[in-house]
Amino acid sequence: MRPFHATAIVVRVAVAFVIVLTGACAVDHQPGSTIGQAEASPAVTGWLGWRGPGQNGVSYETNLPDVWLPGDKAAGHLWSIDLPGRGTPVIARHGDEDRVYVWGYEGSGPDVREVLLCLDAASGREIWRRAYSDFISDIIYDRYSIGAPTVDGETGNVYLMTSPGLLVCLDRDGTEIWQRSMMEEFGRLTFPNGRTGAPAIDGELVIVNCISSNWGREGPGRNRFYAFDKKTGELVWSSTPGVGPPFLRDSSFSIPVFEWRNGKRVFYVGTGCGNIVAVNARTGQPLWRYQLAVGGINSSVVMHKDKLIAIHGKENIDDTGRGRMIAIDIKKALDHVDAVPVGGAKQLPVKLDKSYELWRNDDLSMFTSSPVVVGDRIYQVTMKGDLVCVDANTGQSLWHIKLGADQLHASPLYADGKLYVPTWHDGFYIIRPTDTGGQILDHVQLDGACLGSPSVWNGQIYLHTMTKLYCFGGPGGEPPAAAGAEDQHVAHSQGPSSVGVIPCEVLMRPGSRMRFRLRRLDHLGQHMDSPRGGVWRKFIPPAAKVRSFLDADFNDVGEFVATAQAKRSAGAFEVDVNREKGYMRGRILPSPPYAEDFESFNLVHVAKDGTPFAYLPLPWIGARLKWEVRDVNGDKVLAKTLDRILFQRSMVFIGHAD
Repeated sequence: MRPFHATAIVVRVAVAFVIVLTGACAVDHQPGSTIGQAEASPAVTGWLGWRGPGQNGVSYETNLPDVWLPGDKAAGHLWSIDLPGRGTPVIARHGDEDRVYVWGYEGSGPDVREVLLCLDAASGREIWRRAYSDFISDIIYDRYSIGAPTVDGETGNVYLMTSPGLLVCLDRDGTEIWQRSMMEEFGRLTFPNGRTGAPAIDGELVIVNCISSNWGREGPGRNRFYAFDKKTGELVWSSTPGVGPPFLRDSSFSIPVFEWRNGKRVFYVGTGCGNIVAVNARTGQPLWRYQLAVGGINSSVVMHKDKLIAIHGKENIDDTGRGRMIAIDIKKALDHVDAVPVGGAKQLPVKLDKSYELWRNDDLSMFTSSPVVVGDRIYQVTMKGDLVCVDANTGQSLWHIKLGADQLHASPLYADGKLYVPTWHDGFYIIRPTDTGGQILDHVQLDGACLGSPSVWNGQIYLHTMTKLYCFGGPGGEPPAAAGAEDQHVAHSQGPSSVGVIPCEVLMRPGSRMRFRLRRLDHLGQHMDSPRGGVWRKFIPPAAKVRSFLDADFNDVGEFVATAQAKRSAGAFEVDVNREKGYMRGRILPSPPYAEDFESFNLVHVAKDGTPFAYLPLPWIGARLKWEVRDVNGDKVLAKTLDRILFQRSMVFIGHAD
């Protein structure tokens, strides 16, 4: 079980309905605190994230091995450790020391724990480890650590999301700086497949991808992205760029890919509802979406010139086939977005149609392994175990090599003119690609199936299997740096268009108080300044199905105060800064003991079958569209709805994470 300070309270209400108040985080401080934070370290370099510095599985290193024999130092083997895992090791150079951060697990059955190890890159010696237990998730016991840590190049801090949804920030020495429980605070769902992915860091933000069923406008289950201040853990924005059922059928661990375009910082990513989406990374504003499939797109996208290339392995949206690779004209797409009138009539995201496709290849199918792009060539391993070379300009398949019977998560690594390709069950390949074919330089069998993608730094290649973490290669040299993504300073020609409130969502108790930070943002989403003043007022969104106010208010010195008598409530506030608006929302939940018999609820809504019902208390997360209050034989009771197949399994939280 997860470590906690207070005894867990479980109340069973009706059939299969479990209300859970779990224990507190092991670190006893609130988001926003910087307890344990180390002094800012020098900028770090390395293979800092899942797909590397180019966001596409490509390295600029040279003099890498053509052959490797595990266990034989004369044949390139450097070291290995016993640790099952399914993700990508990341490597960070702190000063003159290279460290490997690897995500795996130990134990079995109910005793399984996910483990983050920090290792010396040269020797594999363990420097520190942090272990995290599973709690109230429905992950199958052998499907843990399907993801990777991410290192921030500015601070050297390490970010990680565990399978049950703890988003943690640690310093280079393993001291926890902050933690958020995505499941207990925001209704993040878990799934038996355990696919978790990795946090993405961009500027001051750390962004995570998940399926959530929160409260209010975020009550319906959707694929959402949450952006936190990377130093404090405060929520900066949340974004819902996709759609719901019947297209939302799966989780997605697709990783955002960032670029600057038309003065905006934009990321592109696949969703669990079969879309490729573009989102303003500074504000969370969805820009456009393209419905590609029915079900989840887990492979990450890659960019080639003005093309966005994506692949999936689910049911196609426009025919009976399964799987396709496409190229989207992202210049045309964002130019269309920018041409939409600014103001109340602006409807975002724009839904793209087939005219935005530059090409498609219906012969390619892959569910979770991502492509790499090198020059004008795309290299992709398909679900049937074929390595395929595709012309990035036309989408035409140029050649293919049969590597194995099938493939799952692992993506190829391209470095030093070679492809390093792990397969699920059929070993590890080193291949030299040409325009006419691929020369297999080496094929080795590994201890354990391989679902993780390789990474490379300083001449050493790292590969994680279901049994071991391997390191092979040579002494290496200083790797050439990839082109960075520097901030673009664009003139604020149209003035500010909105105000960002940090944190934008809060959870409070009666008798608590807090402060907010404001940021004025221009029409591109870029930060202009940080005003201190503003007029706050309670706010009900026009589309709200439940009209409710938060039982708290601002005092004369700008503090947001929930009095000791504050009632259970949820609602939003609007701030006006020189006629520019910003919004926050929050909940107030009392401490236990807690009781509810539902007799005071008014059944003012009508279900599709004509039955009157009432929504559950607005501050409860994960409840909407899964439970209703109905009259049964004169008693008002909780009724489980089966309208959303995705939510037949229900987890509802009525209290604080601690």
